[in-house]
Parts: sequence; structure tokens; C-alpha cells
Amino acid sequence: MSDARARDQRGMGLFGTLVILAIAAVAGYYVYVGVFRDGQAPSCNEAQQDCMKACRRTSTDQASAAACQGECQRKLDACK
Repeated sequence: MSDARARDQRGMGLFGTLVILAIAAVAGYYVYVGVFRDGQAPSCNEAQQDCMKACRRTSTDQASAAACQGECQRKLDACK
């Protein structure tokens, strides 16, 4: 019975290593994007998405949300 337990623990060690490697890869990607993306201006679509997010966070009523989204659309049209 102890041989079966030892095999299970070795398998979990491999699984744990794979999980750690996956987390490290994702973290490395975000560090890479954060370092090399800072100097670039956002694209028109990215700027529009950020504007829409800000509208959703700050607008509390229908009229102000619609006005904010209209402004985002005008900015997008001017950008393109």
C-alpha cells in the first residue's frame, strides 16, 4: 500500500511543477506586455474600449451613460 501512495505523490509533484510553469509563463507574458507596450499609444479600438469601460463605471443613469458612449463613438470616428 505504501508503494501506491509513493506513486501518487510523485504524480502530484509533476502536476504541481506543470502548474507552477504555467503560472510563470502567464506572469512572464504580462510582464513582457507591461514593459514593451508602455511606449506605444493604444490603437483606436483599444482607446474606445477603455472609454466605454470608463462610461460603465462612472455613469449612474441612462442619459449620462448614453452621452458618454456617444462621446466615445465620436472619439473613435475621429481616430479612424
